[in-house]
Amino acid sequence: MPKQSSPLDLAEGDPFGPHNLPYGVFSTPDHPEDRRVGVRIGDHVLDAGAAAHALGSPYARLLAQPDLTALLAAGRTAWRDVRRALTAWVTVPAHRADIEPLLHPLDAVTLHLPYQVGDYVDFYASENHATNVGKIFRPNAEALTPNWKHLPIGYHGRSGTVVVSGTDVVRPSGQRKAPADPAPVFGPSVKLDIEAEVGFVVGVGSAQGTPVPLGSFRDHVFGLCLLNDWSARDIQAWEYVPLGPFLGKSFATSVSAWVTPLEALEAARIAPPARDFPLLPYLDDADADEPGGLDLRISVAINGETVAEPPFSTMYWTAAQMLAQMTVNGASLRTGDLYGSGTVSGAEPGQRGSLLELTWNGTEPLELADGKRTFLEDGDTVTLTAWAPGPDSTRIGIGEVTGRIVPAS
Repeated sequence: MPKQSSPLDLAEGDPFGPHNLPYGVFSTPDHPEDRRVGVRIGDHVLDAGAAAHALGSPYARLLAQPDLTALLAAGRTAWRDVRRALTAWVTVPAHRADIEPLLHPLDAVTLHLPYQVGDYVDFYASENHATNVGKIFRPNAEALTPNWKHLPIGYHGRSGTVVVSGTDVVRPSGQRKAPADPAPVFGPSVKLDIEAEVGFVVGVGSAQGTPVPLGSFRDHVFGLCLLNDWSARDIQAWEYVPLGPFLGKSFATSVSAWVTPLEALEAARIAPPARDFPLLPYLDDADADEPGGLDLRISVAINGETVAEPPFSTMYWTAAQMLAQMTVNGASLRTGDLYGSGTVSGAEPGQRGSLLELTWNGTEPLELADGKRTFLEDGDTVTLTAWAPGPDSTRIGIGEVTGRIVPAS
């Protein structure tokens, strides 16, 4: 009989090849309560802890864990060394006999939230998105608020409702009041929306009272993932004055099951858009050692139909600037902290990362194969996917995030 090909023999150009190796947490049907750290390779997941044990690796303690917390807290040197070891395990032929039995087909495992979320902060870092929102809600005023280009604006969200990709999202209920309504009413949101974002996962924490400067970004941030900050626009519009988002945001935030390490994204680093004027020193990245922007190409699909392709390369504020702003007052970081970029939107109509923008607050419905949409309907499934340029003209696949809307309880 001909020899079967190995799961390690990937098709040329596979976006989840050895140049990528994102981390996640999985369980198998025969041991559903036994959660293990896994690394994606093609359409399989490697049991990283078992591999480390089989090969006598000094990193077995970090990888033989029920989630990524120990690895995240280990710091940048460990992140680099573990990644080098993993790359060798899946590429060196001498390791195949040990590694191949530890590979599980992706469709045969359950993926879990890969880390314990500490605090959750969401930013508003896209100039295109902020400008569109300003035009929608303040048509007779300046689109951007006076502070917008001086600092990354954000809000503290609810970490307890961050859920892994594939988790159903229950339509939230709350108070809402349209401008013409005589009084508020209570009920399920009728303007349920998406926000296509990129999330950044903190590894090493910081001491309270000690800001994290721009140059220390990569000492603290382990990697990134796709993030969908589901938003009930009608609930949000009634509640957010004067303190900002609350129940319109806190019911669910979906993240990918895979965290892409920053080290995999060297080829995707680009300069951010030009600034209109000098920034205050703690945010000024004009003389940074490396460019702070990232070339990530995101796609948004509703029920399998692509509706937008937002480019992360257009983001005005970088991930390092967001982190600096988040800690400049002395707020501490914790392992597992998550912060989102805010909606990613480009300059073109087809690059808008929310239905609020794509339908211009419901006045310009989307024409989909299964009917028109202004905002999400029960049963709709939203999927975010992305890729980034990799080494030698490869692509880095960013793990998808998906969620299906189910009726209000």
